[in-house]
Amino acid sequence: MKQYELVVLVHPDLEVDIEAPLTKVRNLVTTNGGTIISEENWGKKKLAYRLKNQDFAVYVFMDINLPADAPLKISNNLNISEDVIRYILVTADLKGRKALEEAKASAAIEKPTERK
Repeated sequence: MKQYELVVLVHPDLEVDIEAPLTKVRNLVTTNGGTIISEENWGKKKLAYRLKNQDFAVYVFMDINLPADAPLKISNNLNISEDVIRYILVTADLKGRKALEEAKASAAIEKPTERK
């Protein structure tokens, strides 16, 4: 299985009951043989431009593992979903993540302590 990043822009009217559309996306991932590693709700944000007559959307980020044939199936289902305004499904940049974590760790070590 390969690791992917999925960002879903959910219709802003569904913000009150965000679990319903997210459950559909989670089920879509798991029924296609994938697993969800982590999930973050980034909240409602203003879009850069109007999408499907909407100025806002609820952003949800997921780290997922998928088999080789699953991304196409998930993309096909998300394209016709009424709840999802837009999505992006990309392979995870594991080298970039590792470099970022190392940079954060080295910055934390080099940070001088304050004296009172």
